[in-house]
Amino acid sequence: MFNGEETKEDLKNLLGFMGIEILFAIDKGAKTFETIKLFSGLPIECIRGRVPVLLDLQLIKIVKQEHFLTAKGSNFKKKLETSIS
Repeated sequence: MFNGEETKEDLKNLLGFMGIEILFAIDKGAKTFETIKLFSGLPIECIRGRVPVLLDLQLIKIVKQEHFLTAKGSNFKKKLETSIS
């Protein structure tokens, strides 16, 4: 039974390449769809489709119409970086 806690692999599969690119762009300082587009190189349509998933998984939050990583998002990003190294 699903207990509400996603594993790193679960999150990677749910987000896919584009979702992870958006997460990294937000971490690098992208706050709006336009800056996420510039940082990630992804089309706006893809960003609009993935941001709700990141929000629903509580990896990012919106504060005054700007996007930020949550603690969960930051921890997930660190896990991704350590698995790449």
